[in-house]
Amino acid sequence: MDRVDRRRFLKIAGLAGAGAVLAACSSPTTPVPPPSTSSVSSGPPDWAALRSRMSGQLVLAGEDGFAYQGFNPVWDAQKPAAIAKVTSAADVQACVSAVRGRVAIAARSGGHSYAGYSSPSGGLQVDVRGLAEVEMLPGDQVRVGSGAALSAVSSALVASGRCLPTGTCPSVGVAGLTLGGGIGVLSRKYGLTCDHLVSAKVVTADGQLLAVSASEEPDLFWALRGGGGGNFGIVTEFVFSTLPAPDVTVFSLAYPAGAAADALGAWQTWLAQAPPELWSNVVVRGGGQPSARIGGCFVGGVGALASLLNGLPAPESRFIQPQTYAEAVQYFAGGPISRESAVASSRVAREPVDASRAVELLAGQSDETYLIFDGLRGAVADVAPDATAFPHRTALANVQIYLKTPPESADEARTKLAGIRDGLGALTGDTGYVNYIDPQMPRWAEAYYGGNLARLHSVASRYDPDRVFAFAQSVTPGQ
Repeated sequence: MDRVDRRRFLKIAGLAGAGAVLAACSSPTTPVPPPSTSSVSSGPPDWAALRSRMSGQLVLAGEDGFAYQGFNPVWDAQKPAAIAKVTSAADVQACVSAVRGRVAIAARSGGHSYAGYSSPSGGLQVDVRGLAEVEMLPGDQVRVGSGAALSAVSSALVASGRCLPTGTCPSVGVAGLTLGGGIGVLSRKYGLTCDHLVSAKVVTADGQLLAVSASEEPDLFWALRGGGGGNFGIVTEFVFSTLPAPDVTVFSLAYPAGAAADALGAWQTWLAQAPPELWSNVVVRGGGQPSARIGGCFVGGVGALASLLNGLPAPESRFIQPQTYAEAVQYFAGGPISRESAVASSRVAREPVDASRAVELLAGQSDETYLIFDGLRGAVADVAPDATAFPHRTALANVQIYLKTPPESADEARTKLAGIRDGLGALTGDTGYVNYIDPQMPRWAEAYYGGNLARLHSVASRYDPDRVFAFAQSVTPGQ
């Protein structure tokens, strides 16, 4: 369960509408690097020819049925020239072959890109939501179309008594979540979403459909597990290993204004010593005196969790409840998901940070400004940092910075975001989570990929040497 989608937690915490991890953000004027034309075509795409080759629907701007609406209203004005509503891998191949080198191309699954990158201005959006089948396979595996939302994945797993450590927001796409790593509320016990990826099918820049696994195209398989959505190709299908669905105990602790630094400081020490069965986060909310909530879930019973919670400062209020896996899916998903306008960024805390300095960054900010510390380590750290493209294996926590703002105030909000991000960066160093991609992030490639960046450049050189899938923060070949 993720993006890290504490939406239900925020709802209970009185932060409903914070849209934790659900919105997209960046400047719509961010330039997109043009592809190299060394071995690809040039000139405008032949849309009529592409339409004739597709089993799905191609809709051009201005035609009936053309609409792009992602989660974040900030990006409503950023529109592609055409939307391909694909229904097969062959449709995706036709799209890539028709436009590569001519216009930008990007896949859209859940529509939650923090930077709006799934809507390439003037380019082709490949809407893969028609590839949404979820099928349980022999051997406790699940085959998932790349357009499936987490609600569909969860429903299939719940019906089979199985689970997968994914996100909890129902409308987030499984593709973007997996390709960036996949942090969630079961990560400390079972690892990241990408750690359970068995195989994938990927349309690459030359229009081929490749079967990718540890034994087939192993370098690309490595890169798909944390290398970020939009890079290297368009995935059409995933196969994941699953686990028996556990019963859990969920909890939420409230701390009043002025107590946030104490709560965050204690939480960091406490989490570092906690068993992997416990996942937890801290939501620090801005204001004259910031407040905090500590919440999460425990793979175990109420008594054992209550004993663990005694290691934290006494809260103002406390909620603890045992739940089945099915109930926990609904708990963290919360109520109906509505669109929300916001800007966001991230840092990754390798070790505990100075809690007073971190909380001070939110002092005097709007009460719709948040720092969300999501616990890592546990099973995440059982995998070597270079075993997959996700580099933050040994980190204590991922930190999301989230500012709710109307679209017309997005530029002002980005200025505030940058101040908080850079202030937090002074405590964490150049770190960040690619699933919370921020187009204004300093040294973004190093922040998102760390020591794995050089190998990712090499993978890009092999699979997309002409930068067919280029966007403002794509992994480039050979640098």
